Amino acid sequence: MSGKRRGFPLELEKVGTPASRAPSAAREPLRPQRLLHQAALDASRLATPSGLGLDSAHVRQRMIDRLRAEGLRGEAVFDAMGRVPRHHFVDTALANQAYEDTSLPIGHGQTISKPSVVARMIGLLYEGTNARRDGHLGRTLEIGTGCGYQTALLACMARHVVSIERLRPLFDKARINLAPWRLDQVRLVHGDGMLGHAPRAPYDSLIAAAGGDDLPAAWLDQLAVGGRLIAPMQSAGGGQVLVVVDRSAAGWTRSQHEGVHFVPLKSGVV
Repeated sequence: MSGKRRGFPLELEKVGTPASRAPSAAREPLRPQRLLHQAALDASRLATPSGLGLDSAHVRQRMIDRLRAEGLRGEAVFDAMGRVPRHHFVDTALANQAYEDTSLPIGHGQTISKPSVVARMIGLLYEGTNARRDGHLGRTLEIGTGCGYQTALLACMARHVVSIERLRPLFDKARINLAPWRLDQVRLVHGDGMLGHAPRAPYDSLIAAAGGDDLPAAWLDQLAVGGRLIAPMQSAGGGQVLVVVDRSAAGWTRSQHEGVHFVPLKSGVV
């Protein structure tokens, strides 16, 4: 074969590099997906810092639209829900579920309530005599701070909020969660919620995130005339229901609403 032109196989370094073309002038491989790939890169650069897309007001608005579709009402509540990022108050591993209508664990046997339940309870508070007259919840007492989400909502709608948490780890968690907002109108208390908080009484609005066999006398005593209280309570049938108490100059009137499921109301501090 001496003197004849060599055929295949070609030497490795010559594959794809004809002698007539310099290596620097080699053609770029065809990439049919190049435009899609570039679009994905552009989208990633525009993503929110969390990387989950949860910082968008549109995410919270979709939650509000679902609550409206379920028949819930209360523009002041929805406005607050649109401003307060619920995912900020749950563990990172559960953040993707933050805007679903579900309760989520926050540790120590406690939960953050479903958005629909929060909206319903605060909406009922707005129907109290003083709230309807003033257009806000006035001086408000929250029993069970939890992670601080409902506290942040109440801060958007009340003149002043006192929130009591009996579990020290949750009290500390709520304080950290609420710190970025610098809510001067909110006072967090580590204490026994069944005792209420007499130093700031009376309260125009009182809301509880735990249910017992009956309402503590301290709550009723610390409710202002024209004020409204809402809390879960054991019903005669054994389940929990929402109970609303209104105080007038003549005394207290009580009404019962739909069934709910809250953690038990306990006394003491831990």
